[in-house]
Amino acid sequence: MQIRFPENFTWGVATAAAQIEGGAYEDGRGPSIWDVFSSIPGKIKNGGKPDVACDSYHLAERDVEMLKELGVNSYRFSFSWSRILPQGTGKVNEAGIAYYKKLLGLLKDAGIKANATIYHWDLPYALQMKGGFGNRDIVNWYLEYAKVLFDNFGDDVDLWATFNEPIATYVGYGPGFFAPGIQDEKYARQALHHLLLCHGEGVKLFRSYSFKKAKIGIVVDVWKHYPGRPGNAEDEAMALQGNEIRGFGMFLHPLFLGGYSEPLQAYFRENGLTPVMREGDFETIRQPLDFYGLNFYNGLYDNAEKLREMQKKRMEGGNYQDRPENHPEALRDVLHMLKEKYGVNIPIYITENGMPFDDAQGKAANLDDQARIDYVKGVLTWLHKGIEDGIDVRGYYLWSLMDNFEWSAGYAARYGLYYTDYETLERIPKKSASWYAQVIRENGFDAES
Repeated sequence: MQIRFPENFTWGVATAAAQIEGGAYEDGRGPSIWDVFSSIPGKIKNGGKPDVACDSYHLAERDVEMLKELGVNSYRFSFSWSRILPQGTGKVNEAGIAYYKKLLGLLKDAGIKANATIYHWDLPYALQMKGGFGNRDIVNWYLEYAKVLFDNFGDDVDLWATFNEPIATYVGYGPGFFAPGIQDEKYARQALHHLLLCHGEGVKLFRSYSFKKAKIGIVVDVWKHYPGRPGNAEDEAMALQGNEIRGFGMFLHPLFLGGYSEPLQAYFRENGLTPVMREGDFETIRQPLDFYGLNFYNGLYDNAEKLREMQKKRMEGGNYQDRPENHPEALRDVLHMLKEKYGVNIPIYITENGMPFDDAQGKAANLDDQARIDYVKGVLTWLHKGIEDGIDVRGYYLWSLMDNFEWSAGYAARYGLYYTDYETLERIPKKSASWYAQVIRENGFDAES
């Protein structure tokens, strides 16, 4: 069966500044919370640090060459707040501005549209020392940063995302296995409320510029939970927790429906976790958007016993995206949920999707990554079914262009289409790179091949 995507469908790959750039202490860049967190023994698998990563700060030309080899028509990346404003506010680092102007110029010359995230988890450490997202002043700090970006890059970026996966802030402030490593759920819940305010005020600031072509949205990941044993009370409760209390519902409800959901409000009341809010906050948060970015990796079936085993592994340093079963069919359900439950009636982009290989498998196994091809093919098949159902999905970005620093998993998890040799910094195309390039050329693929 031939699967073909709509004309003018966007095909891309995604990266993030903290994961690929390196140059952590060069040209005036200040430390981020991930620079500091990774220096604490035992926080990152195998002791990995983002100091050099893929060294994209010096190898931007090679990165864009790879984009051209793949044939993508869009590239999703993020700005480093610490490279733009080393102290989080105040003096602008002109070397940082110059780096991103260079990158955007290379993309423009290659005919590749820019999809840029304002905040992808790497808060300047100087701001964390002032309370980070737990301090409502973060709204003004974020706006100062966003204004620098809009002033300098504005219409050079086609798609702007205010935030990538806000849940990472919860993970860093609540459970604490992401940067900055704080374990305080009340603080985490307050931080998420402030983050949503940053988003709303950021969208309002963006609108004040009246850009000609640039559009703005947000990227929220959805790992939809289903009870592994329907009717089992513990499994049902876990699925509700995973969706509404500690998952996508925390964000999608205030962003698209207004306010927090009833299950989340009840959880706040029962545990003394209700954030401090002000009149008008939810009106600020619920700004009209131009697009929604969906990061999709899997559907999750919650079996109480199995989940406890997985959580133990995760707390011991395993990759939080390392799941034993693939459920690409969940994507179609998620797309319908976005439209039918949350009223997401704006264009949707799959802004991340991918599959990790373990570094321990060795270079040969990583280069011959047929399992990744099979996984992505399954996801694209279900994505195509969603489009046939009438869901307005405009594009797909594979995570990631190259192997990189995968947060708490360090360099153990390899998601790239290109194999990164972290000693030589050489990028080597994997089997999946040539396959994805063919998909892009043909705007689809043969489901049977």
